[in-house]
Amino acid sequence: MSLCVDVFVRDTNGEWQVLDVPEGCNDSAGFESWRETVWGSETVRSLGARFMPVLAVSNLFVEADTVAEFLDEVALLRANIELIATTTRRPRELAEHRSGIERRLDNIEATALRAREIGAGVLVW
Repeated sequence: MSLCVDVFVRDTNGEWQVLDVPEGCNDSAGFESWRETVWGSETVRSLGARFMPVLAVSNLFVEADTVAEFLDEVALLRANIELIATTTRRPRELAEHRSGIERRLDNIEATALRAREIGAGVLVW
């Protein structure tokens, strides 16, 4: 199983609805195990991340009014990708792992940018 990243909107009752992923976009946010081993890792937490570590215990809802802060966190993780990769994988798998994290951050960022454009939220689940 794998994690997905999607745009969601809330209706007038506060219920959420996931929007379709546009053609040509990728909704992969990593492997299910990454909830704890990457996004919820001590390394990510030590960088001051507050959104992604939530995945260690539940799905992550980034409400529309905090998408800009979430994008800042994505930038923080991208700036520290080497540290995250080296502390969350065995050295012999490092290049592949780093590339995988980078691709997932690309997907997460693209989704957050789409959400910001329409005043929606981001769901990682």
